[in-house]
Amino acid sequence: MIEILDRSQLPRARAAGALVARVLQECRSRCTVGTNLLEVDRWVQRAVLEAGAESCYVDYAPSFGRGPFGHYVCTSVGDAVLHGLPHDRELADGDLLTLDLAVSLHGVVADAAVSFVVGTARPAGSEALIDATERALAAGIAAAGPGVRLGDVSHAIGSVLHAAGYPVSTEFGGHGVGSTMHQDPHVPNTGRPGRGYRLRPGLLLALEPWVMADTDELVTDPDGWTLRSATGCLTAHSEHTIAVTDDGVEVLTAAP
Repeated sequence: MIEILDRSQLPRARAAGALVARVLQECRSRCTVGTNLLEVDRWVQRAVLEAGAESCYVDYAPSFGRGPFGHYVCTSVGDAVLHGLPHDRELADGDLLTLDLAVSLHGVVADAAVSFVVGTARPAGSEALIDATERALAAGIAAAGPGVRLGDVSHAIGSVLHAAGYPVSTEFGGHGVGSTMHQDPHVPNTGRPGRGYRLRPGLLLALEPWVMADTDELVTDPDGWTLRSATGCLTAHSEHTIAVTDDGVEVLTAAP
């Protein structure tokens, strides 16, 4: 299903996006060496509930996971790139951490992710991975707009990732959002321009380029959720929710 919001729903989408952006920004600033991933999950739980919002993850039980997820935020470390299940683990200096958060506020969902390095150590290649996903996300946002074909957005994202030298997996990618977290259309992280669904005002899209340094193959942890690079290489993931408007796009989850 592709859901198109009317103008009256856009303020609610903005509020949901602002909440996701604020919580991610606060968690990023608080994630230091020694922080436990379960503590991060508790921070997010408190912030989401105090805002009167609902988690999109706690009861999330898709066919590919060992559900329900049961936590409020995805915490992917090192070679983990997607659906990182929070565990009793303390962050170490140099850990590459991705936080991925989706909430529903007043009936509208916003979804975003950010990757960053904890502490002062900088593992080889970590900054380049993060930079590539951020630039690819910016390119996808710049390509989107009313009347644009979905393939143009995917092509813009993939062009940046390929140019940076990274393999690109299309197994998971961006997606529509609205009253629920995962909706059509699927937004692959590479594609052919001029193809696919034509974007319309009122459409919300979560664009999320993610890469693994030297492979496009994923493996699943024994926890049934956490997806890692098959080779154990570093990974990164960046995501924003955007709204297609009459004259362009609006990034709903941009940091304040």
